[in-house]
Amino acid sequence: MEFDLARLTPKERYKLLSSTVTPRPIALISTIDTNGVLNAAPFSFFNVFAEDPATCVIGLARHDDGSKRDTARLIEEQGEFVVNMVDMDIVDRMNICAIDFEPGVDEFERAGFTPAPSRLVAPPRIAESPVSLECRRTVTLQLSKSRDLVVAEILTMHARDGLIDPDRLYLDGEKYRPVGRLYADLYATVDDTFSKRRWQPDEWEEAQEDLARSLGAGAAGGS
Repeated sequence: MEFDLARLTPKERYKLLSSTVTPRPIALISTIDTNGVLNAAPFSFFNVFAEDPATCVIGLARHDDGSKRDTARLIEEQGEFVVNMVDMDIVDRMNICAIDFEPGVDEFERAGFTPAPSRLVAPPRIAESPVSLECRRTVTLQLSKSRDLVVAEILTMHARDGLIDPDRLYLDGEKYRPVGRLYADLYATVDDTFSKRRWQPDEWEEAQEDLARSLGAGAAGGS
Protein backbone atom coordinates (compact mmCIF):
# COMPACT_ATOMS: atom_id res chain seq x y z
CA MET A 1 0.00 0.00 0.00
CA GLU A 2 1.37 3.38 -1.00
CA PHE A 3 0.04 6.92 -0.66
CA ASP A 4 1.28 9.63 -3.00
CA LEU A 5 0.93 12.69 -0.77
CA ALA A 6 1.10 15.02 -3.75
CA ARG A 7 -2.21 13.56 -4.94
CA LEU A 8 -3.95 14.06 -1.59
CA THR A 9 -5.62 17.14 -0.15
CA PRO A 10 -4.07 18.83 2.89
CA LYS A 11 -6.89 17.42 5.02
CA GLU A 12 -6.18 13.89 3.79
CA ARG A 13 -2.43 14.33 4.38
CA TYR A 14 -3.13 15.57 7.90
CA LYS A 15 -5.31 12.53 8.58
CA LEU A 16 -2.57 10.11 7.49
CA LEU A 17 0.35 11.86 9.18
CA SER A 18 -1.35 12.67 12.47
CA SER A 19 -2.62 9.10 12.87
CA THR A 20 0.66 7.35 12.09
CA VAL A 21 3.35 9.63 13.56
CA THR A 22 2.34 9.05 17.17
CA PRO A 23 2.45 9.67 20.01
CA ARG A 24 3.40 13.33 19.75
CA PRO A 25 4.20 15.54 22.76
CA ILE A 26 1.79 18.37 23.44
CA ALA A 27 2.94 21.96 23.70
CA LEU A 28 0.43 23.96 25.70
CA ILE A 29 1.65 27.39 24.59
CA SER A 30 1.06 30.47 26.70
CA THR A 31 1.27 33.97 25.24
CA ILE A 32 0.17 37.46 26.25
CA ASP A 33 -1.18 40.36 24.20
CA THR A 34 -0.45 44.08 24.54
CA ASN A 35 -3.47 44.52 26.83
CA GLY A 36 -2.23 41.85 29.22
CA VAL A 37 -4.82 39.26 28.19
CA LEU A 38 -3.44 35.73 28.54
CA ASN A 39 -3.75 33.07 25.87
CA ALA A 40 -3.15 29.33 26.12
CA ALA A 41 -3.55 26.80 23.31
CA PRO A 42 -2.33 23.20 22.75
CA PHE A 43 -0.30 22.05 19.73
CA SER A 44 0.92 18.54 18.96
CA PHE A 45 2.99 19.35 15.88
CA PHE A 46 5.83 20.06 18.28
CA ASN A 47 9.16 18.71 19.46
CA VAL A 48 12.69 19.67 20.47
CA PHE A 49 15.28 19.47 17.70
CA ALA A 50 18.63 20.60 19.09
CA GLU A 51 20.53 21.32 22.29
CA ASP A 52 23.13 23.81 21.02
CA PRO A 53 21.31 26.09 20.95
CA ALA A 54 18.37 24.49 22.71
CA THR A 55 15.70 24.59 20.02
CA CYS A 56 12.07 23.64 19.60
CA VAL A 57 9.80 23.78 16.55
CA ILE A 58 6.04 24.35 16.59
CA GLY A 59 3.68 23.74 13.66
CA LEU A 60 0.89 26.33 13.66
CA ALA A 61 -2.21 26.16 11.48
CA ARG A 62 -3.90 29.27 10.09
CA HIS A 63 -7.59 30.07 9.72
CA ASP A 64 -9.29 28.99 6.50
CA ASP A 65 -8.98 32.56 5.14
CA GLY A 66 -5.21 32.47 5.67
CA SER A 67 -5.16 34.76 8.70
CA LYS A 68 -3.08 33.80 11.73
CA ARG A 69 -4.67 32.37 14.84
CA ASP A 70 -4.10 34.07 18.19
CA THR A 71 -1.04 32.08 19.23
CA ALA A 72 0.77 32.56 15.92
CA ARG A 73 -0.13 36.25 15.81
CA LEU A 74 1.06 36.89 19.36
CA ILE A 75 4.31 34.99 18.81
CA GLU A 76 4.92 37.11 15.73
CA GLU A 77 4.13 40.34 17.58
CA GLN A 78 5.88 39.60 20.87
CA GLY A 79 8.55 37.11 19.78
CA GLU A 80 8.17 35.18 23.03
CA PHE A 81 6.10 32.32 24.41
CA VAL A 82 6.15 29.50 26.94
CA VAL A 83 5.76 25.80 26.14
CA ASN A 84 3.99 24.09 29.03
CA MET A 85 4.13 20.31 28.96
CA VAL A 86 0.92 18.39 29.63
CA ASP A 87 0.48 15.54 32.10
CA MET A 88 -2.55 13.69 33.46
CA ASP A 89 -3.08 16.28 36.18
CA ILE A 90 -3.89 19.03 33.66
CA VAL A 91 -5.10 17.16 30.58
CA ASP A 92 -8.76 18.11 31.12
CA ARG A 93 -7.87 21.78 31.46
CA MET A 94 -5.63 21.55 28.41
CA ASN A 95 -8.67 20.35 26.49
CA ILE A 96 -10.58 23.48 27.50
CA CYS A 97 -7.78 25.57 25.99
CA ALA A 98 -8.37 23.77 22.67
CA ILE A 99 -11.82 25.39 22.37
CA ASP A 100 -11.98 28.07 19.67
CA PHE A 101 -12.87 30.96 21.94
CA GLU A 102 -13.22 34.45 20.51
CA PRO A 103 -10.04 36.58 20.41
CA GLY A 104 -9.42 38.34 23.72
CA VAL A 105 -10.73 35.49 25.88
CA ASP A 106 -8.40 34.60 28.76
CA GLU A 107 -7.90 30.82 28.47
CA PHE A 108 -6.00 30.77 31.76
CA GLU A 109 -9.16 31.94 33.50
CA ARG A 110 -11.49 29.65 31.56
CA ALA A 111 -9.35 26.56 32.25
CA GLY A 112 -8.56 27.48 35.85
CA PHE A 113 -4.81 27.75 35.32
CA THR A 114 -2.59 29.80 37.59
CA PRO A 115 -0.19 32.19 35.79
CA ALA A 116 3.32 32.07 37.22
CA PRO A 117 5.96 34.68 36.34
CA SER A 118 8.53 33.69 33.76
CA ARG A 119 12.13 34.77 34.29
CA LEU A 120 13.26 35.81 30.80
CA VAL A 121 10.09 36.28 28.73
CA ALA A 122 6.91 38.29 29.18
CA PRO A 123 4.27 35.54 28.87
CA PRO A 124 3.65 33.71 32.14
CA ARG A 125 4.01 29.98 32.46
CA ILE A 126 1.29 27.66 33.76
CA ALA A 127 2.03 26.93 37.42
CA GLU A 128 0.26 23.56 37.27
CA SER A 129 2.38 22.29 34.36
CA PRO A 130 5.10 19.75 35.27
CA VAL A 131 7.63 21.36 32.91
CA SER A 132 7.62 24.79 31.29
CA LEU A 133 10.05 26.08 28.65
CA GLU A 134 10.57 29.81 28.18
CA CYS A 135 11.12 30.40 24.46
CA ARG A 136 12.16 33.21 22.14
CA ARG A 137 11.30 33.01 18.44
CA THR A 138 14.25 32.54 16.11
CA VAL A 139 12.42 32.48 12.79
CA THR A 140 8.96 31.77 11.37
CA LEU A 141 8.72 29.81 8.13
CA GLN A 142 5.50 30.05 6.14
CA LEU A 143 5.18 26.68 4.44
CA SER A 144 1.84 27.39 2.80
CA LYS A 145 -1.19 29.62 3.13
CA SER A 146 -2.42 27.34 5.92
CA ARG A 147 0.71 26.33 7.86
CA ASP A 148 3.64 28.05 9.60
CA LEU A 149 6.64 26.63 11.44
CA VAL A 150 8.02 28.56 14.38
CA VAL A 151 11.62 27.81 15.30
CA ALA A 152 12.52 29.07 18.77
CA GLU A 153 15.36 29.00 21.25
CA ILE A 154 14.59 27.52 24.66
CA LEU A 155 16.00 29.97 27.19
CA THR A 156 15.17 28.35 30.51
CA MET A 157 13.27 25.41 31.97
CA HIS A 158 11.01 25.24 35.01
CA ALA A 159 10.29 21.80 36.48
CA ARG A 160 8.01 20.68 39.28
CA ASP A 161 9.91 20.17 42.53
CA GLY A 162 11.19 16.60 42.88
CA LEU A 163 10.81 15.83 39.19
CA ILE A 164 14.48 16.30 38.18
CA ASP A 165 17.62 15.74 40.26
CA PRO A 166 19.32 19.18 40.10
CA ASP A 167 22.82 17.74 40.44
CA ARG A 168 22.71 14.81 38.01
CA LEU A 169 19.83 16.18 35.88
CA TYR A 170 18.10 12.80 36.09
CA LEU A 171 14.35 12.71 35.56
CA ASP A 172 12.22 10.66 37.95
CA GLY A 173 10.12 8.75 35.46
CA GLU A 174 7.66 7.58 38.10
CA LYS A 175 6.73 11.19 38.87
CA TYR A 176 6.42 12.35 35.27
CA ARG A 177 3.37 11.17 33.34
CA PRO A 178 3.31 13.20 30.13
CA VAL A 179 0.33 12.92 27.82
CA GLY A 180 0.91 12.32 24.12
CA ARG A 181 -1.39 13.07 21.20
CA LEU A 182 -2.55 10.22 19.00
CA TYR A 183 -5.27 11.10 16.49
CA ALA A 184 -8.90 12.23 16.43
CA ASP A 185 -9.88 12.46 20.12
CA LEU A 186 -7.32 9.93 21.33
CA TYR A 187 -4.42 10.53 23.71
CA ALA A 188 -1.88 8.28 25.41
CA THR A 189 0.23 8.14 28.55
CA VAL A 190 3.69 6.64 29.02
CA ASP A 191 2.77 3.73 31.28
CA ASP A 192 4.88 0.88 29.86
CA THR A 193 8.58 1.48 29.26
CA PHE A 194 11.50 -0.77 28.37
CA SER A 195 15.20 -0.27 27.75
CA LYS A 196 17.41 -1.23 24.82
CA ARG A 197 21.17 -1.06 25.11
CA ARG A 198 22.90 1.10 22.52
CA TRP A 199 25.86 -0.99 21.39
CA GLN A 200 29.35 0.14 20.53
CA PRO A 201 30.53 -1.55 17.30
CA ASP A 202 33.21 -3.70 18.98
CA GLU A 203 30.86 -4.74 21.79
CA TRP A 204 28.18 -5.79 19.28
CA GLU A 205 30.68 -7.79 17.22
CA GLU A 206 31.93 -9.57 20.35
CA ALA A 207 28.36 -10.35 21.40
CA GLN A 208 27.65 -11.90 17.97
CA GLU A 209 30.78 -14.04 18.22
CA ASP A 210 29.79 -15.22 21.71
CA LEU A 211 26.29 -16.05 20.44
CA ALA A 212 27.67 -17.99 17.48
CA ARG A 213 30.00 -19.96 19.75
CA SER A 214 27.20 -20.80 22.17
CA LEU A 215 24.93 -21.94 19.33
CA GLY A 216 27.71 -24.00 17.88
CA ALA A 217 28.39 -25.66 21.22
CA GLY A 218 24.71 -26.46 21.66
CA ALA A 219 24.51 -28.08 18.23
CA ALA A 220 27.62 -30.15 18.88
CA GLY A 221 26.28 -31.33 22.22
CA GLY A 222 23.02 -32.48 20.65
CA SER A 223 24.58 -34.59 17.88
